[in-house]
Amino acid sequence: MASMFYPAVRQTIDALLAQADLIPAERKAALDTLTDYITRRRAQGGPVQLVFICTHNSRRSHISQIWAATAAAYYGLEDVRCYSGGTEATAFNPRAVAAIRRAGFQIENPGGPNPPYRVLFAADAPAVECFSKIYDDPTNPHSDFAAVMTCSDADANCPFIPGATRIALTYEDPKAADDTSQETARYDERVRQIGRELLWAMGRV
Repeated sequence: MASMFYPAVRQTIDALLAQADLIPAERKAALDTLTDYITRRRAQGGPVQLVFICTHNSRRSHISQIWAATAAAYYGLEDVRCYSGGTEATAFNPRAVAAIRRAGFQIENPGGPNPPYRVLFAADAPAVECFSKIYDDPTNPHSDFAAVMTCSDADANCPFIPGATRIALTYEDPKAADDTSQETARYDERVRQIGRELLWAMGRV
């Protein structure tokens, strides 16, 4: 599968894989929880369903969904299926979309107030469908899935998610840098961090 990636995406993947030593030990411990879940579900016959959740389903949850799907494809984990959702629906934030594009992904935007973006990492792989929605949207699984909480606010405000195994993997919100001179750098940093960590986690399955 790796040979089919768009060159810019493959270049980003190679760079992130070379930076595994930047992942702190405490983060690796959290990522091991995700790796263990995927390994266990695959041993049971799968499929492995991962729903990445943050409050607005606008930044971190979409970035995580995209990188998890990309990492699963990179390692040939065909039974890993990735989704995202929030505690409320807004839209995939244009700043996060731009950062994903800068990482090499190709993105199709059909327009509208909450556009269903199609994010592609390879010409012959399915697009990752990204639009903002509540975590229990009909397009997401409702049983036998992991709810991967990507922000502390969603983790605190979702005390119980029916049908899910809960995994906390929280990230700082790049929104704090919106409309500042640090905006681009902060979003790129978060895209790299999430990609680096999910590639590391999937590589240990």
